[in-house]
Amino acid sequence: MQEGESRGRVHDQARSDERSPFQRDRDRVVHSSAFRKLQYKTQVFINREGDFYRTRLTHSLEVAQIARAIARALRFDEDLTECLALAHDLGHPPFGHAGETGLDEALKEFGGFDHNDQSFRVVTQLEQRYAAFDGLNLTWESLEGLAKHNGPLKNPPPTIAAFNEAHDLDLARQTSGEAQIAAFSDDIAYNTHDLDDGLRAGLFAFEDILELPVIGDLLRDARKLTDQPQRIRAELSRRVINCLVHDTLAESGRRLAALAPTSCADIRAHAGAVIGFSEEIRQANIALKRFLMARMYRHWKLNRMNYKCSHVTRTLGSLLLKRPELLPDDWRARAGKPETPQAAAAVRDYVAGMTDRYAQDEFSRLTDPSVPA
Repeated sequence: MQEGESRGRVHDQARSDERSPFQRDRDRVVHSSAFRKLQYKTQVFINREGDFYRTRLTHSLEVAQIARAIARALRFDEDLTECLALAHDLGHPPFGHAGETGLDEALKEFGGFDHNDQSFRVVTQLEQRYAAFDGLNLTWESLEGLAKHNGPLKNPPPTIAAFNEAHDLDLARQTSGEAQIAAFSDDIAYNTHDLDDGLRAGLFAFEDILELPVIGDLLRDARKLTDQPQRIRAELSRRVINCLVHDTLAESGRRLAALAPTSCADIRAHAGAVIGFSEEIRQANIALKRFLMARMYRHWKLNRMNYKCSHVTRTLGSLLLKRPELLPDDWRARAGKPETPQAAAAVRDYVAGMTDRYAQDEFSRLTDPSVPA
């Protein structure tokens, strides 16, 4: 529905004859430093635990694949949708949500840490790929979709709030259909691949999910085709994604037909979301989330790893906030005096930009006398 049109960019740039504004946005995200580093950032299992588990990068690619398919079927702009799907986790710190918890605690006195706000900070300030300005200079539509990844914002975090004052992102209203699709695809992707990764890791077995609504039936169907666990798991994942996407298309199509929007403005002005599940699948998705929370995210093995990972980012954040002279030269100059908002901003950007392995190495360099500085 965007049809390649945009409200423009903060910094004027010549239009491309070959690519739409949203194609250029997507390509800028793919070429960014923050996107490349996602390959070494945790989704659920840290990178060294196995080559087959999802990382932030593979998660983002799976979100983009699902989002493109939904956008195409519902006739929304595929390029804008894909851009938002690929960019939504650019601000994640090392070690996933455990790392975010640790960094948030370390910086609590200075506003804490929010990965959605950090994603926005990455694309508007931290990427340095242009001689004339900081950030990626994305279109208004891409920035709006990133800012409102989880829906309308009544109390926006600092970076988004400051940007909104200068460049109104219409934060109180619904976001575009493309942004809704990207956010919904995020939900579909991580529920499906976390189920797959949990089975692969042996945190639970096929028998444990047989009683889950919808999922249990899909597993029984998969088991009729093969008795090989690896193929059953793959077949189950395929069927779960297929089920969730088809339901999304049916329910969203119904909502769009009832609303009959003639422009993106109609979708933004609508009281509710136009992208969603039917009630049956919504309840099944809630049951799956509860199962994964109890049997996977709170499994004792993950509890131990999450404790260690949050300890690393908490220690890095707290230590560097109090002792910014321990930062490398360029970061030390940015930080200035200890325990100030300026120091907190520098430490936040420094730690959040780390990969898992760099964070572990830096932790060792700062805390273990046997490791060279």
